[in-house]
Amino acid sequence: MATWTTDDIPDQRGRLAIVTGATGGLGLETALALAGAGAEVVLAGRNPLKGDRAERMIRDRHPHAEVRFGLADLADLASIAAFGDRLLADGRPIDILVNNAGVMALPRRETTADGFERQFGVNYLSHFALTGRLLPLLTAGRARVVQLSSMAHHGGRIRLDDLNHAHGYRPWPVYQQSKLAMLMFAVELQRRSDAHGWGLTSVAAHPGVANTDLMSNGPGGLTGFGARLFLPLLTHSAAAGALPSLMAATLPAGCDAGRLLRPAGAWRMARPARPRARRPGRPRSRGGAPSLVRVGASHRRSLRLSPRPRCGRVTGRRFFSTMTKASPVRHASAIDSAR
Repeated sequence: MATWTTDDIPDQRGRLAIVTGATGGLGLETALALAGAGAEVVLAGRNPLKGDRAERMIRDRHPHAEVRFGLADLADLASIAAFGDRLLADGRPIDILVNNAGVMALPRRETTADGFERQFGVNYLSHFALTGRLLPLLTAGRARVVQLSSMAHHGGRIRLDDLNHAHGYRPWPVYQQSKLAMLMFAVELQRRSDAHGWGLTSVAAHPGVANTDLMSNGPGGLTGFGARLFLPLLTHSAAAGALPSLMAATLPAGCDAGRLLRPAGAWRMARPARPRARRPGRPRSRGGAPSLVRVGASHRRSLRLSPRPRCGRVTGRRFFSTMTKASPVRHASAIDSAR
């Protein structure tokens, strides 16, 4: 297929885009390209100083860019709720939501402010909570919603009996679980949108192996002389890694709904990114359990939907099933499930 580049992004003037984790890496490259195409972009992040630097960098490249920082700590559901409420108070429909922020393969188990294992909490639960909080604005804008997955999802298992990995924590399996959950969320969100007329286009994307801060700050710290020597040979740039997210965010409404966009090539490494679509493979759960992650089992206090969506099938298995009831996500979603 022909190479897709940022030159192929349609005119985005008059559109509002929210990008999480947009103060660096893939998120910043995504925000930069969207702003360059004319979109108004909100840089959602937890560090105002990095947000200010990101704003200035984008305006240096695109002097007329409409860009602003929005405080949203994805390790704190109260911060996500406050961020969402500020946007709801503005009342402007959202055209693009890119759920990009994440952490990777933390060497030791950490928890979020709400007590969730940090990788699962930041990579998946926070984005579910944010998407649900913003659902009225997303439906009003008939938005494209992009969930950032990873090629690591291929080995992912949903550990239903211990989603927070309180026992036997291992960095990579936990990361894989979170990215599989993001992929499945993209598929199920599209199914529910179709069933209830929300008008959303939900797409997953993964960047291949991109050389970003996540690489050096993630799996045990890929630093040192060896990493500096070999990473450029095995990876592509953050700008190239952002292309699948940008394609997912800017294709016409309905295009590639419920699909995964990724770089072409056998290993998605060290080559020009030619985004291509495919249908997600069959998800797996530990021990062959038929039920996978419920999005919002303990989130009913925030529900404002009618009719309530039903639990559905995702690539041959039920998606929304058991979430830990002992640790409710307080400020989560309007995307609850009903029997």
